[in-house]
Amino acid sequence: MKTIGLIGGMSWQSTIPYYAIINESIREKLGGWHSARIVLYSLAFDEIEQCQSSGDWEKSAEILGDAAEKLEQAGADFILICTNTMHKVYPQVSKRVQVPLIHIADATAEQLEKDGCKKVALLGTRYTMAQDFYTSRLAERGFEVLIPPETDIPLINRVIFDELCVGQLKESSRQAFSGIIAGLRARGAEAVILGCTEIGLLIHPEDSVLPVYDTALIHAQKAAQLALENDTQG
Repeated sequence: MKTIGLIGGMSWQSTIPYYAIINESIREKLGGWHSARIVLYSLAFDEIEQCQSSGDWEKSAEILGDAAEKLEQAGADFILICTNTMHKVYPQVSKRVQVPLIHIADATAEQLEKDGCKKVALLGTRYTMAQDFYTSRLAERGFEVLIPPETDIPLINRVIFDELCVGQLKESSRQAFSGIIAGLRARGAEAVILGCTEIGLLIHPEDSVLPVYDTALIHAQKAAQLALENDTQG
């Protein structure tokens, strides 16, 4: 079994599901007392959030790059950044290590392709929705990406940072997100990408009129698959 490296803590609320999903996936595949080999580097989210809000992506790339190097030194065979937004610095971080860095949008795109979805809605932080580092990666694979109206972006961003990142799950926010998803379906979306790893804590399949693609779940399951790749093929 390969060793999985996780750069977590952004926020720690959504890092917990990564750990659980990966280990559950390994147990389902191998049975018994099997669990995953994981090395976790959990960052201080306040420092990362300050980099985001001030636009200091160079500093955040340095922080994540240092974490990736330490995971590689600790024996990780591949690494995941357990958040969507910080994939903005994916190119810089991937250059710091020799082991693969598994992109969350690529894992999600693979699942969407299997299911035949081409026109997808994207919910995430304002950085993920408004900047092109994420949407362009999906567009390169042939997806048409719809984001909510500009008037909805502040609400989505506020719920993520002020509620979900501190463990608050409010029914009013769930209903607001469900309404936004309904609006995106009316514009032709075939599925919705929960492009922030915290949103899956709030929105479940029964809360959405569109098929839900929870990026944290998909990314974590991909990690478990890669960890067993040699075993399943050998």
